[in-house]
Amino acid sequence: MYARLSSILFPIAAILFVGAVLWGYQEHQDKNTILIKAENQYQRAFHDLNHHMNRLQDELGQTLAVSSTSQGMQRKGLVNVWRLTSQAQNEINQLPLAMLPFNKAEAFLSRISNFAYSTSVRDLAKQPLTASETNMLKSLYAKSSDINQQLGKIQDAVISNRLRWMDVEAAMASEHNPHDNTIIDGFRTVDKKIGEYPETDWGPSALSSPRIQSTDGLSGKDMSPAEIRARAASFLSHRAAATGPLMLSEAGGQTRFKTYTVNAESGDGARIQMSYTRKGGQLLWYMNTRQVKSRKLNFDTARNKASNFLVRNGYRDMTPVTYDEYDHVAVFAFAGTKNGVRMYPDKVTVRVALDNGEVVGLQASQHVFSNNLLTPGKPKVSKEQASRGLNPDFRVSDYSLAVVENEMHRPVLCHEFIGKIHGSSYRIYMNADTGIEETIERIPDATKVLYRT
Repeated sequence: MYARLSSILFPIAAILFVGAVLWGYQEHQDKNTILIKAENQYQRAFHDLNHHMNRLQDELGQTLAVSSTSQGMQRKGLVNVWRLTSQAQNEINQLPLAMLPFNKAEAFLSRISNFAYSTSVRDLAKQPLTASETNMLKSLYAKSSDINQQLGKIQDAVISNRLRWMDVEAAMASEHNPHDNTIIDGFRTVDKKIGEYPETDWGPSALSSPRIQSTDGLSGKDMSPAEIRARAASFLSHRAAATGPLMLSEAGGQTRFKTYTVNAESGDGARIQMSYTRKGGQLLWYMNTRQVKSRKLNFDTARNKASNFLVRNGYRDMTPVTYDEYDHVAVFAFAGTKNGVRMYPDKVTVRVALDNGEVVGLQASQHVFSNNLLTPGKPKVSKEQASRGLNPDFRVSDYSLAVVENEMHRPVLCHEFIGKIHGSSYRIYMNADTGIEETIERIPDATKVLYRT
């Protein structure tokens, strides 16, 4: 009986064993294939990084080598610098360096990219490179040479010692000895060396880096929680009354953006939220989450409700510029006006419920932080002169003088032309000093432009 049973089970066991071996072998092969593919991608990104960093140094040198009157060649060189730094940043992101402190090198490349872009897009014939910008390029050229030498040492070690990037991932994941790796040590050396460089004077183009929002520049004193609660209660008393106590919490205590958040419930059970700056106690935003189930008001009535709301709450000289509608709620964007000029950096958004005209939302943070906007001044280029720079096929439907922020976050006076071309609507801003395009915005099809009356 046992012989008969074993004669049946043995072949089955043998088949299962062979199947397990084959399955394990296939899994091993698949794993090796994935590892080889990942290693090849890492190696390609690393060697491409070295290539583009060397090219970056060459472009910086060539930009410095041309005459100061060769604005065309300078612009071409700066565009190439911007392109190469962007490629180098992309290749760094493809390497397994997420756990490795390489932030100084990445920030250094980001600043070079911002400087090169903002400088190349300006009119170098009218605003040539300054002496400080030229000296900065010389400094960047010397620093890039130093960085390339360090990266070259890492590349030599990778090639001669056949180092693997998969070992970098293993070393960084190890809790016992994460520093024992030639590649990791090399990149740490590069980052440390960049951190030891003296601070570079990036000039005005440094403003093109992301802006850090701060309440430090606001006027007024620091408000207490009791004062904020009183302001919120006064604001809510004119609209959806809160049925319960106002719950207040502080935010941004260790940052330069200190605020209070107020939470409450309205009579219909909806949630109300508000945010105030600690300094000056200015309202940043207000939101009532009640559901609007029907549309009873027309456009003109809703616009009047929004405009009256702004006037009652101290938002003077605001002009409606766009209108959207979502779920029976009208959304109006208002821009501040000064001497007849639209100030787009000074903007508020008002949400009006179309069932009863109640204002259920306000976004005013741009208005709060626009206090430092300068008087627009007078345009040096007339409307007629600026319009000659438009595409002949662009059909203008509205015009205004307007202030917008350029890529360096500076207010710029422009001629604003609103119109259509190729079936789409656009805002084209022509610089009022130079007569050339400052920026162009496509207006989404669902957004209605509110023309001047």
